[in-house]
Amino acid sequence: MARNRPAGPAEYADERDPYGGGYGGDQYAGYAATHPADPYGGRDLYDDMPRRRRRWPRVFAVLLVLVLVASVGGYFYLDSRLKREPVLDQAGRIADTPGTNWLIVGSDSREGLSAADRKRMATGKAEGRRTDSMMLLHYGAGGTSLVSLPRDSYVPIPGRGSNKLNAAFAFGGPKLLVKTVEQATRVRIDHYAEIGFGGFVGVVDSVGGVEMCLKERMRDPKAGLNLPAGCQTLDGAQALGYVRTRASARADLDRVERQRQFFGALMKKSTSPGVMFNPARGIPLALNATSNFLVDEDDHLYDLVRMMWAMKGVSGGDGITTAVPIGGNGSSPSVGAYITWDKRKSGALFEALRNDQKIPQDATQK
Repeated sequence: MARNRPAGPAEYADERDPYGGGYGGDQYAGYAATHPADPYGGRDLYDDMPRRRRRWPRVFAVLLVLVLVASVGGYFYLDSRLKREPVLDQAGRIADTPGTNWLIVGSDSREGLSAADRKRMATGKAEGRRTDSMMLLHYGAGGTSLVSLPRDSYVPIPGRGSNKLNAAFAFGGPKLLVKTVEQATRVRIDHYAEIGFGGFVGVVDSVGGVEMCLKERMRDPKAGLNLPAGCQTLDGAQALGYVRTRASARADLDRVERQRQFFGALMKKSTSPGVMFNPARGIPLALNATSNFLVDEDDHLYDLVRMMWAMKGVSGGDGITTAVPIGGNGSSPSVGAYITWDKRKSGALFEALRNDQKIPQDATQK
């Protein structure tokens, strides 16, 4: 039985060929003329789309590129505004310890303040820069901890004998302060951040002030402070007086506690959606922070942002905030009044930080 083969062109050239004459015949040409293969007569559907609809993918792509360029350019611009100093690049430091450790310093630098600014902020006219507050921020596998280092702590200062902790800064600036803290705690400092009076006030004002709740009225003419009891929003000048005053029962111990509370609240507000996604707040904050923070030469903007987020977590109850446990006090003609650390408790506290572990409850300052 013969197999049916597919019909070739010749086989289509008979009456069974509905087009008569095969694929190349005149009848097919006539059919093609009256029934074009493209029902739109050779036009593309895309040609009939509204021009605005056809243009939007290109417009979106251009806008996306502009946003990316602006974001990258803005980051590098802000990063370039940070003040840098070779703080950590020095010999004789202790070996690395796990976790990340920041030494955060509030100095009494009046640099850039006008006479009117000094009067409004009640800063006085002292020259130079000294440490008003020192905090050790640690974060890692053992959680986050913010530890105040009282400025009147009596500690050994390399090459200077024993003195108050803030004397290290006066003798040798940030470098000597870092080395002193490391030798006293045996905790390696990975990052350094310092801010002066004017920068602090500017940062607080840029976020619209920070709310604090006072148990009692606070008044200190020397710090320009006169606040009623209750919850209230402190502007920059009021906040500066609040973290500087020692006019309370426990003097410096109360002050370091207020400093930790305020800095935590400030970082929490600075990283809130109402500030970060509000150009009227976010842009002034970024400009103020980057132009007023002094950091180590190897630190960058992303390091500073990470530090802010860590402090926000502490203020939100996700970590531990405390001061070095105090053991006693003393005085000497050359140093004046000072405080000493509780050897057992402070030893346990710093051992936990050195090993990236949670600080034991009995190693915190009550």
